[in-house]
Amino acid sequence: MIKIRFANVRIWAYFKVKSSLGKNQQVTEKLVIREVKKSEYVALGELMFEVYSELDGFPTPEEQPEYYEMLLNIGSLNEEKDAKVLVAVAAEKGLLGGIVYIGDMTRYGSGGTATQERNASGIRLLCVDPGSQGMGVGKTLTRACIKLARDKGHDQVILHTTQAMQVAWHLYQKMGFERSAELDFSQNDFPIFGFRLRLPGV
Repeated sequence: MIKIRFANVRIWAYFKVKSSLGKNQQVTEKLVIREVKKSEYVALGELMFEVYSELDGFPTPEEQPEYYEMLLNIGSLNEEKDAKVLVAVAAEKGLLGGIVYIGDMTRYGSGGTATQERNASGIRLLCVDPGSQGMGVGKTLTRACIKLARDKGHDQVILHTTQAMQVAWHLYQKMGFERSAELDFSQNDFPIFGFRLRLPGV
């Protein structure tokens, strides 16, 4: 069961994170989803840089230095209008991941036609610490963004991913996102693939 509530500008999600210690041994932790703190900007940027730079088949920092500079400064997006940078934090493990929610698609910052979408929210730059994958961190961060979109009255959520990000690709499909080829574009000849989630009843 996941419970998300608002407290001032923070978003909280509670569920149990299980980390394996050995055969038949597990420790259960509480995961918190909230907006990034300024004191976490550097750590989140370094985590983003590490995760994306180690993806097989993804452009390297040498190939796209401006992209990686943006990753290192990802926390500052939380200070921009209609944007929220959310992080997943566990008491003992610390920062486990992050994601960017965009409430105004004109500020989405991608190529292609996504910035022309109306009544839509955007999700960008999902990142999960490699040691915490498989614990539901990415899914919970994504769900928090979907809730923000619903609360804003939007009827769809837009995101992009690449073939180098197969874990995220399959996660989005399992959560109901569908491929939207009209949102595809290329960044320095590197193909980027669009996905769309319809939010019925909004």
